[in-house]
Amino acid sequence: MTESEKPLRKKLTLPYLFKKVADREPITWLTCYDYPTAYLQEQAGIEMILVGDSLGMTMLGYESTLPVTMDDMIRHAQAVRRGAPTAFVVGDMPYMTYQPSVESAIRNAGRFMAEASCDAIKLEGGAAMADRIKGIVDAGIPVIGHLGLTPQSVAALGGFRVQGKSAVLAKKIVDDAKALEKAGAFAILLEMVPDRLCRLITERSENCIIMSLGSGPDAHGQLLIYHDMFGLYPRFKPKMAKVFGNAGEVILNGLKDYHDEVIKKTFPLPDNWFSMPDDEFEDLVKLIE
Repeated sequence: MTESEKPLRKKLTLPYLFKKVADREPITWLTCYDYPTAYLQEQAGIEMILVGDSLGMTMLGYESTLPVTMDDMIRHAQAVRRGAPTAFVVGDMPYMTYQPSVESAIRNAGRFMAEASCDAIKLEGGAAMADRIKGIVDAGIPVIGHLGLTPQSVAALGGFRVQGKSAVLAKKIVDDAKALEKAGAFAILLEMVPDRLCRLITERSENCIIMSLGSGPDAHGQLLIYHDMFGLYPRFKPKMAKVFGNAGEVILNGLKDYHDEVIKKTFPLPDNWFSMPDDEFEDLVKLIE
C-alpha cells in the first residue's frame, strides 16, 4: 500500500459515534452508491455513509425505491466499502426483505454484514417493526430505525410530504421512536418531520442517536442524499437538500462540449491519441503487402 492509499483515519465505530454525541459534536452522514463517490466522501472526512435503497431512483432510474433487491444493495454496498474503508457504512434494507418475518429480517441483515462488510443496517417503520429490530440486534447486528417520511410506505402516507404536523400524528412518531429505542436501535433517522418534533425526540432519547433528514438542526447529526446536494437527480429538487455544487450542470455542459467537438473534428487532438514510429509503420505496410 502506497502512502496515498493509506487510510486518513482509524476505522470509525459505534463508540466513536456515541462519543461525538456526548461531546455535542454533530455527526455527518451522506448517501453513497459507488466506489469513486465513496472514495471522495472518505477523503472529505464524512463519518457515516448510507448505501440507501434510494439508489433505485438515483442510480437505476426507477420511479420509487420498491423494485430494489438485496442483490442490488449488496453489489453497491460492496463498492462503497472498497471506496471508504474507515467510514461507518450502513446498508439499507430494501422493500419486503424484513417486513415478512423476523427470520427474513435477520437473514437479509446478515448479508449486509457478511457480504459487504457493513457496520450496521437501517430499516423503515415504527412499533410494528420493533420485533424485527430486536431480532436483528439479538443476532449481533447494529440497527438504525427510520421514521417520518418512509419512502417504502409513501403510497400509504399520501406522497412525499412532511409527517407529524398534527399533535396526534406527532405523538405517534414520538411513541414509535421510543419503541424502536427500547427494541435496541442504536440510532433513528427522522425524515421530513417538523423541527420541534425532531428536537423533542432528540431530547427524550436516552441511549439512541437521532439523525435528521429535513427535520431541523437539533438532532445529533444530519443526513443528505448525495445526488440532491450536487444537482445530479433530474426529477425533482427537495426543499431539504441544499445544493452545495451544481455538478449536474457542469457535467451536462461538458457532455455538450464533447458532442460538439467530435462533430466539428476539433477532438481529438494529437495529445489525445497514440502513434507509432515511422519505420515501424513502414515495416507494417510491407508486411501487409
